[in-house]
Amino acid sequence: MSAAERLAEARELLASAPVVDGHNDLPWALREHCGYDLDRLDIAGDLRGALHTDLARLRAGGVGAQFWSVYVPGRLAGDAAVSATLEQIDVVDQLLARYPADLAPALTADDVETARKEGRIASLKGAEGGHSINNSLATLRALHTLGVRYMTLTHNENNDWADSATDEPRHGGLTAFGREVVREMNRAGMLVDLSHVAASTMRDALDTTAAPVVFSHSSARAVCDHPRNIPDDVLERLPANGGVAMATFVPKFILPAAVDWTARADENMRAHGLHHLATTPEAMAIHRAFEADNPRPVATAATVADHLDHMREAAGIDHIGIGGDYDGTAFTPSGLDDVAGYPNLVAELLHRGWSQADLAKLTWSNAVRVLRDAEAVAREQRALRGPSVATLASLSS
Repeated sequence: MSAAERLAEARELLASAPVVDGHNDLPWALREHCGYDLDRLDIAGDLRGALHTDLARLRAGGVGAQFWSVYVPGRLAGDAAVSATLEQIDVVDQLLARYPADLAPALTADDVETARKEGRIASLKGAEGGHSINNSLATLRALHTLGVRYMTLTHNENNDWADSATDEPRHGGLTAFGREVVREMNRAGMLVDLSHVAASTMRDALDTTAAPVVFSHSSARAVCDHPRNIPDDVLERLPANGGVAMATFVPKFILPAAVDWTARADENMRAHGLHHLATTPEAMAIHRAFEADNPRPVATAATVADHLDHMREAAGIDHIGIGGDYDGTAFTPSGLDDVAGYPNLVAELLHRGWSQADLAKLTWSNAVRVLRDAEAVAREQRALRGPSVATLASLSS
């Protein structure tokens, strides 16, 4: 089969089993680029060169469901983090109201399936970083009421109850309150997202949860030894848990040669007084100037496929998915430049001998199943107990 034929087959497959992507940072990009002024950056138009995401490219990429990240950075704490999270939720709701023919609000697995039948992109919300709840289980429940269907337990920094993958260990994983957060997420029906957390936190969460977990945007540590990736012993626990690990496309997490290069590029950003994760036009100009003098190691769809091959071997075909992290990274792999690129990854996996049935699990059914299973656990948990009134202080004494 030629490359063109594989790409055509990939597009045909995605028409029936579209991508459920675990993580897209468009809401924060809209905050940074246009202050949430959706007239200035209209995703109904062609936003190539400005963002990784617009409606036409989502359609071209075969995206059928998207978890929109309602991320706020760790530098925001307390009530400021909560307020910013609410603003992120609000802009997702604005997008849903503005583009109802394309984007369908989704709270459940049934909603996701219905959106596919209607030819719309199911839109879910995921909070990125446990600091978003300001150590309040009531705030956690309020986010669930507002449509948040997963929460990443940390972002790049530790919080008061969980260790991050990219910070100095503080708790040794989850504290007692952190375990109560996991239990309350189970009861609410909010997926426990273990991307960004330390391996110790991953293991503690798996020991605690009654529901399947997700990794919304993490790849395999055995393939690229980065702390943001998932160790094999954790991948091997997913079949018993029922969870799904969604491979990310961020070059510094998937290509060993890109790890050191990105560290130097990030330091260059900080030297210019900018946050290393910034993707504003000013930030990208600084990145491009650095890249001109320091050629960047380039990942490809094959690089991501290497991770998926390993993750399938370690966790099994029923426990893997895709979480691109578009609009949350300055750089993307060649061929996966933006949200239109998913067919190139599917074509690469077809070239490696993946069956259509296995690919449909990867792109669609695994993620829908984990949502449905978490909903079932929530019904069971709510029948057993009411909302937790535990506090950080009460579980620290």
